[in-house]
Amino acid sequence: MAPPPPPPPSLPTLTIFTLLFFIFIFPSTPTSPIACHDTCGSIQVKYPFGTGPGCGSPLFSPYITCTSNQLILKTHTGSYPITSISYTTSTLTLTPPNMSTCTNMQTSPNFGLDWTSPFQIGSSTFILFSCQPSSILTSPICDPSFDYLCASIYTCPSVVTLGMPLFPPTNTCCVYSPANLDDKGELDLKEMKCGGYASVVSLGDNPTDPTHWVYGVALKYSYGVLDNNYVTTKCSGCESSGGVCGFAPPGNGFVCVCKGGYNTSLDCSSYNQNQDYVWDSTSASFSTPYVWSCIFTGIIWSLA
Repeated sequence: MAPPPPPPPSLPTLTIFTLLFFIFIFPSTPTSPIACHDTCGSIQVKYPFGTGPGCGSPLFSPYITCTSNQLILKTHTGSYPITSISYTTSTLTLTPPNMSTCTNMQTSPNFGLDWTSPFQIGSSTFILFSCQPSSILTSPICDPSFDYLCASIYTCPSVVTLGMPLFPPTNTCCVYSPANLDDKGELDLKEMKCGGYASVVSLGDNPTDPTHWVYGVALKYSYGVLDNNYVTTKCSGCESSGGVCGFAPPGNGFVCVCKGGYNTSLDCSSYNQNQDYVWDSTSASFSTPYVWSCIFTGIIWSLA
């Protein structure tokens, strides 16, 4: 006589196998740690600046990024390399790629800043050239006391690349200092009927020698309400412990990003003693299987 067939698996057993099937077919996706760094190329990056999403201050993060070891300011008119930052004077210097220098004069698009950004034009002297003489005569922004700067930069041989002759007349040049932006947040060269611009942050020891001027656009930056003294103090402790300051969406609360992928609300020197405040981003990928294992254990115990 043949033995009776085995009974069909019970519903609880099927449930367990079904859950196991879905766990292994749809594994959890690893969570990448916030990649914040304290340098970008040769520039030291400190709060409120950051090198990527979640780094630095949430007020500055939409505008600042580190791309190919170059710190970049992004605005509605373009992306501008940052060449230096002074944290003591809250000043940074840009080198717009389409800005002219004595050795490289070129036509330029408008330069602009976003009105919602924490940046304003600093102590830069803008020299506009290849302008229509009629627009210079009627423009209220041109300062004739700086005409010697026009005469100086027009000695640069590269003026011919703008379609002008060597030593062109200075009535096609305008010195705009102190500079300001229009209601669109732009230096509107088309509206001013000018072909290009140079911006100078320092005239050096010889103000009439454009080969020794320091070219660039100086910007001032200011802290917002989010960057209050409490956050700034916590960030100072974070940076002193070797961490990088950041923030965690959606509430944008303060986070100290430590080496090894640890993010803490305190600082990197104390995260081992304060595990309740630490999220280990390198082990986040195991959180879902751990939760499911707890669920399985509960199911098995309930069926016992």
